[in-house]
Amino acid sequence: MKAVIDLGVVPIGAGVSLSKYIAACQRVLEEAGLKTRLHAYGTNIEGEWDTVFAAIKRCHEVVHEMGAPRIYTVIKVGTRSDREPSIEGKIESVESKR
Repeated sequence: MKAVIDLGVVPIGAGVSLSKYIAACQRVLEEAGLKTRLHAYGTNIEGEWDTVFAAIKRCHEVVHEMGAPRIYTVIKVGTRSDREPSIEGKIESVESKR
């Protein structure tokens, strides 16, 4: 099953600047072959359910390995049964109505 996910990973107890942790997660997602779109407070991800969630687990592992003692993650998931969801499709649908 294909899903579009909004992922927000927040390392806790890792200091003020968190960009190095987010960059590490972006590398994990890219290595997993997932389509991503970074935004100011998270990342949109498109891919097969199992692949996406395995990559999110790996993000947690990597961020902990980098020294973050805690991680708070917010995940929003969308799936469809009538067609394959896509990041671009969702954006185009809204923009066509402006």
